[in-house]
Amino acid sequence: MKITSTALLILSASSHCGAFTLPERRTLRQHTDSTSIRGFALPRKASITNPRPSLTSLEMSSGDSADEIEKLRSMAAQLRAEAASLEAEQAQEIADRAQKLFEEFDTNGDGEISRGELKAGLEKKLETKLPEDRIAALMESFDDSGDGALQIEEFVTLEKFRNTLEALAREEKQIALEEAKLAKIEEEKAQLEAMKLEMLNDAPPTNKDKLVSVLPYLLPLLDGLQWGRFLILDIEKANGDNPLFIALAVLYTLYRSIPFSGFLAFLAINILSSNTRINRLVRFNLQQSIFVDLALILPGILTGVAAVALPTLGVSLPTNFSELGADFVFGLLLLTLSYCTISSLLGITPDKIPFVSQAVNDRMPSIDWFDEEGRLMPRSMRMRNEEDDNEKKD
Repeated sequence: MKITSTALLILSASSHCGAFTLPERRTLRQHTDSTSIRGFALPRKASITNPRPSLTSLEMSSGDSADEIEKLRSMAAQLRAEAASLEAEQAQEIADRAQKLFEEFDTNGDGEISRGELKAGLEKKLETKLPEDRIAALMESFDDSGDGALQIEEFVTLEKFRNTLEALAREEKQIALEEAKLAKIEEEKAQLEAMKLEMLNDAPPTNKDKLVSVLPYLLPLLDGLQWGRFLILDIEKANGDNPLFIALAVLYTLYRSIPFSGFLAFLAINILSSNTRINRLVRFNLQQSIFVDLALILPGILTGVAAVALPTLGVSLPTNFSELGADFVFGLLLLTLSYCTISSLLGITPDKIPFVSQAVNDRMPSIDWFDEEGRLMPRSMRMRNEEDDNEKKD
């Protein structure tokens, strides 16, 4: 029978403390007599004894356990020795294979493997064509000395060369995939930019675009003829009938004969100017012609206010004040339209008119009007959307 280690400890402790005995127990009869219980008669039972364990058997079991432990230790040491021997044999086998492969690759027998020898040897063993850049990366991986050649202590087995080549191939494939993704993203960006440019039509104007871009300025010219009535009459009195003035008179008559001609012309020009596929020069002149036409309202307002306020203040105006004012406005209008016409025919955007041209430029769609998805959004709308997004984040 085997004894546990806890039992052995208990027995050992008891042996140091003296004899291992059980306390004396009294019989039921003695107990009955001492307590003087009346009216009861208890049956007599045999006294209970507790035999002492055999120390000889315990010592024999403890000796057997020690022998088993020693046997296990001996077996473990033997297994470690066998494992070390096996590892040494494997290492020697790998070294022998590397030595043999090294001698096969070292075709000139100089004791080292050059890049060319490594390439030729691997292509022969692996039966595949290897690119120069991969051979260079492989050489760099194992050339610890950095002398551009592999010595015997740097040389490895064919399996390690193959595994390293496969790892390099996987890395190159991953790099190629990433580059392909980046190229696709750049291509999509380029297509988006091309689409934006096509939508905005910011290309240099053709000769047709240059001629068409001048026509919108007929609107402010016809609306401004009322300011040139005095000047035109004076020129006709001095030089007689002028074909240019006759043509303007006919055109003005036709323009005024159409009901709501001014409003319809304003609406048509405004709609056409929002078409981004029209050349930018034409769109710019469409917008600027509207602003120049609206600017002609200001002299009329000033003339009306002056006619009412100055007599009230007791200020008398010269008799020819209205004529001089009208001639000045008409002359300024002709100067502005001449600049716009000449500049447009030369293919140059006429954006040098004070205040007016800056207002037109602010309304002209540009590349920064497009959002990330390629949708055309006015700058004011984008600013409002950005403000709303910032408020939501806060």
